[in-house]
Amino acid sequence: MTESVNTIKDIPLVWLVLSDKLGDNAQAEIIAESLGLPYEIKRVYPLEQYIFGKPRFRPSLYHIDLTRSDALEPPWPDLIITIGRRSSMVAMWIRKQSDGKTRIVLLGRPKRQLGKYALVIATSQYRLPDRPNVLHLDLPLMRGNEKIIAEAAANWQADFAAISRPIIALMVGGPTKPYVFNAQVAHELISQANRIAAESGGTLYVTTSRRTPQEVVKAIQAALPDCARFYHWGEGGKDNPYLALLGLAEYFIVTGDSISMMVEVARLGKPLAIFPLPVKQGLISQLRQYIAVLIHPVAGRKGAGGGMRFLGESLYRLGVVGYSRDLTAVHRLLIDKGLAVKLGEAFRPPGNLAPDELPKVVGRIKGLLSQVSYTEDGKGIRE
Repeated sequence: MTESVNTIKDIPLVWLVLSDKLGDNAQAEIIAESLGLPYEIKRVYPLEQYIFGKPRFRPSLYHIDLTRSDALEPPWPDLIITIGRRSSMVAMWIRKQSDGKTRIVLLGRPKRQLGKYALVIATSQYRLPDRPNVLHLDLPLMRGNEKIIAEAAANWQADFAAISRPIIALMVGGPTKPYVFNAQVAHELISQANRIAAESGGTLYVTTSRRTPQEVVKAIQAALPDCARFYHWGEGGKDNPYLALLGLAEYFIVTGDSISMMVEVARLGKPLAIFPLPVKQGLISQLRQYIAVLIHPVAGRKGAGGGMRFLGESLYRLGVVGYSRDLTAVHRLLIDKGLAVKLGEAFRPPGNLAPDELPKVVGRIKGLLSQVSYTEDGKGIRE
């Protein structure tokens, strides 16, 4: 093993270990910028079979395409900020190389080894326990860059001027367990969206994402009126109107699987309607959800008794179960705070902004860094 060595005296070495998910990466970058410290970005890209396939969690690089990824070499960082299964596996591998001296801040739910993270930042959809190293937030930290949104809006202004107002932006995600998003669900979604556009006299503008299944794309395209606009997401597409819509659209409909798109709209104070996806009704799925609520209740809420909770933690340590999530918790929070409505209800007026919890996060991370002292040769020593 090689010790973590910081070659710049009195300044901690901070890495962002990021994968290929832009929405996730943006949250880590927001935190790093707010810390006011220099940092390096280490981009790691999964092998083809793990772009959508989920690697088994362990501190390792076996799932990473090393030919495309940035080099990971000492001096090892004092602090890593990361997000997601694939990147956190890399972060844990780096921690191992540093003999445990590297501290890891993880955004989201840890698949394994909760106790080895210096800080886990968990938002309302994740069922994580109350622990000293867990910081519970209401909403994820992603937000649109207002300057970039304004530039995109200016670039698309002439194109948007040719279509009837108001513009209703329909932002489409994709299926994620245990939620279903198929052609039948797509028909229900587009039927409601078309009705809203017709009643308003405006234009429905649909954008898909990389997770949108082809059957959903086809179902939506087949049901669109001639006056609607449609963008089919493509890798590296230069004609993506997403940012321009954030700046120019009057109303937004977002499928309930996409926390990032919902939160970006909510932080801009735009009228938002959520289309919740149905839950898979199989017996096994229902049983898993029931057990998750019993053994891993949402933080601050009463769940199972001590015996069941102990069982849940034991099963987590053994790798039998993981901490579950409930996307509808974010839906409820956005609705309760007046930031969104359920699709079919009247849109709320614009202007109500989501509270900013970023200062709370920055304060906790600076507290972690203050526990690291530096020797004359710049080595980070954990106090």
